[in-house]
Amino acid sequence: MDGTTPLTADALTRLTASLEADLQATNRAIVARMDSPVALIPQLAAHLVAAGGKRLRPLLTLAAARLCGYEGDRHVQLAACVEFIHTATLLHDDVVDESVLRRGLASANAVFGNKASVLVGDFLFARAFQLMVADGSLEVLRILSTAAATIAEGEVLQLSTQNDIATTEVKYFEVIRGKTAALFAAACEVGGVIANRPAAECAALASYGMDLGMAFQLVDDALDYNANVAELGKTIGDDFREGKLTYPVLIAIRDGEASERIFWERVIGAGEQTDSDLATALTLIARHDAIERTIAKARSFAESASQALGIFPTSALRDNLQEIALYTTARRS
Repeated sequence: MDGTTPLTADALTRLTASLEADLQATNRAIVARMDSPVALIPQLAAHLVAAGGKRLRPLLTLAAARLCGYEGDRHVQLAACVEFIHTATLLHDDVVDESVLRRGLASANAVFGNKASVLVGDFLFARAFQLMVADGSLEVLRILSTAAATIAEGEVLQLSTQNDIATTEVKYFEVIRGKTAALFAAACEVGGVIANRPAAECAALASYGMDLGMAFQLVDDALDYNANVAELGKTIGDDFREGKLTYPVLIAIRDGEASERIFWERVIGAGEQTDSDLATALTLIARHDAIERTIAKARSFAESASQALGIFPTSALRDNLQEIALYTTARRS
C-alpha cells in the first residue's frame, strides 16, 4: 500500500479538532469512570490510556450526534460507553490471542496477567452498562447492548473458524461484521437517536458505521501481512501464527494451485509452522495480489459508507465523515 495521502491523513486530525471540546469531555468521563478503590483497576486502565489510540469509535458517536444537530451532553457519556465496550473487547481479545503487544507497547495481559485483564475487561463492560442505564433511553440501551452481544458472537464465530481453511468468504464477512463493524454501527446510530432524528437518518448512520467498520477490519487484515511493528504496533504475521482465516489468506487459498493449498492446510489448518513459513505465506499472498484485492474490497465498503451519508445536508462535518472513510482505506496503522 502507498503511504497515507495528505487528504486522508488530515481527515482524522480535522475531525478530532472540530470535536475537541466534546472529546476532552469524553476523556474526562472515561478517566472518572475507570476510577475504583481496587487499585489494580485504575493501574491497568492507566496502562491502556498510555498506549494511546485514535478514539475513533467514540469520535463517531460525537460526530454523529453533532451532524444531527444535537446540542446536549448525552453524547459525551455514550461516547465513553462505546470506548469502554471497545476497550473491554481488546482486553479479552489479547488474552484469547495471547498477544504480547498492543499499539507498540506491552499488552495489558503481558504486564498484569491474563486473569487481571479478563476481570478488568468485565469491569469495563459493567461500567458501559451503567452508562447506558444512566442515559435513560431504552432505544440506546437496545442498540448498544445488542452490539455488545453481537461482538461476543463474532469473536466466538471467529474462534470456530480458526484453522479451518474451508471457511467461506460469506462466513468471514459474518465474523468481521460481528466482531468489528457492529460497534461502529451502534456508535454512529445512537448519535441520531439522542438527537431524535427520523428513523431513516438513524438507519443511514448505522449503515455508514457498519460499512466503515467492514472497511476498517479489511485494512487491518491487510496490514497484518504488509506492515512493520513500528507502523502497526504489533509484529507482522500475528494473524498467520494464530491460524486466523483473514481475507488475504482466503484469496490465496481460493485462487492457489493444489500445492499451495497443501501449504495452507499445513500452516493454517494443522497449525504446523516453521520459521520460514511466514515468508512463504507472504510470497503466495503477493502472487495472488491478495493485499491489493483486500484493500480494493475495503475501498468498496468505504465508498458505500460515504454514500450512506447522502441523506444529510452538505456540511463540513458530513464531508469530514466521508473523508474518514477514505482515511480508513489509506491508513498504515
